[in-house]
Amino acid sequence: MAPSEPKKGEDSVEPSPYESRPSLNRIPSHGSTNANMYPEPENVVEAEMEKGGIAAVPQQPAGGPPPGFNPADFPDGGMEAWLVVAGGFCALFSTFGLINCVGVFVSYYVQGPLSNYSASSISWITSLMAFDISGMNAVMGRLFDNYGPRYLLIGGTITYVFGLMMLSLSTEYYQIILSQGIVSAVGMSAVFNSAMNSVMGWFFKRRAAALGIVVSGSSLGGVVLPIMMNHLIPQIGFPWTMRVIGFMFLALCGFACATVKSRLPPRRKPFNFLDYTRPLKEPAFVCIVFAGFFFFWGMFLPFNYIELQATDQGIDASIVPYLLPIINAVSIPGRIMPGFLGDRFGRFNVMIFISGLSGVITLALWVPGKSTATTVVYGAVFGFASGGFISLLPAVIAQISDLREIGTRTGIAFFAAALGALTGSPIGGAIVSANGGSFLGLQLFCGIIMTISMFWFIAARTIQVGFKFIKI
Repeated sequence: MAPSEPKKGEDSVEPSPYESRPSLNRIPSHGSTNANMYPEPENVVEAEMEKGGIAAVPQQPAGGPPPGFNPADFPDGGMEAWLVVAGGFCALFSTFGLINCVGVFVSYYVQGPLSNYSASSISWITSLMAFDISGMNAVMGRLFDNYGPRYLLIGGTITYVFGLMMLSLSTEYYQIILSQGIVSAVGMSAVFNSAMNSVMGWFFKRRAAALGIVVSGSSLGGVVLPIMMNHLIPQIGFPWTMRVIGFMFLALCGFACATVKSRLPPRRKPFNFLDYTRPLKEPAFVCIVFAGFFFFWGMFLPFNYIELQATDQGIDASIVPYLLPIINAVSIPGRIMPGFLGDRFGRFNVMIFISGLSGVITLALWVPGKSTATTVVYGAVFGFASGGFISLLPAVIAQISDLREIGTRTGIAFFAAALGALTGSPIGGAIVSANGGSFLGLQLFCGIIMTISMFWFIAARTIQVGFKFIKI
């Protein structure tokens, strides 16, 4: 069967190969891209497809999807695939692992070289860092689709380590912004994007689980790096601490460069602005974009301010340096388990649960909590609840997307999420300043906006399957 004719005004858009297989049909999503719509292969009883919104229709003879896109073509294991996961784990340890301990940077800058700046001004440094690693995905994803991960990984590693070395020499606000918030963050984004997008090409049935394992590297980094920095800074100083971390990241990212690769060859095509606007015509995708924005708007507030809030509240001083490691340690199973559960019970279903739990637990524990025990328990539960978001977000995007455009489409979603990460912490700091140093307004803001994220995911699920209690 010949592919359907492109719609008027979309002549430059390649028709999706999946549309040529009418054996499975997704409930209309009002979008022009219908990906992951693979037929059930003859040699597989059940391909563990994303069943939400998919209804079987009578089989018709037709040409199959291009080689490599059928569910049976995905290795879902094997030495090469798991080496990609191992390299991705090291890449996420080195990139998002450092993002997960931004509170250490904020505490050091407030008490050290930037003590004459407000916490809100200082948080722009770490917020810009978080924005770049996610927001640059709109560019890095496009480069990944066109050229694959190799050059992105090598160039990103060199840029990232160079930025950290420059940070070790920085003492002024503008120098720290340039080295940490821009240069190193751009390198981080290239490494992060290459690792995440490569993994999705090797796994189909186990995609969310594989992504969960990869993203757990960021949680392990969030455990090791704050403890490492808190011990090294008093002993050898901040400059040499950054150099030590830079050399460690050079080794880890070097391993990622050697192991992370794309299963499918890159598909080069000229830049077309429609590639960025076409997904925004799909209501379900738009809901995911808003959900990511609201969640990232609040997610980094505990990472940035829980140490300052705990110190202000009079929490045991010996416990405060370990709050971030506690959050990140518990988020290790929080990153892995939702992936396995998502593959088993539906990725949208699990995403709704963890986004709602993150907001509710913030309102229920962090807001009223005054004791050391309550703060520690909140950090542990929040770490677990929020842990799976990074691993499941690409999975839910891939579920409704053409895998050939996964870099661009995840880039769009992560760019929107990055806007939340960029503005959330400075807004939180401004709320604290406006309330005379009280953290109550910040805590309420954090809990409410993450709860709003849950409703956007509910909307995305409803658009696809209504209110049916099925796996999706």
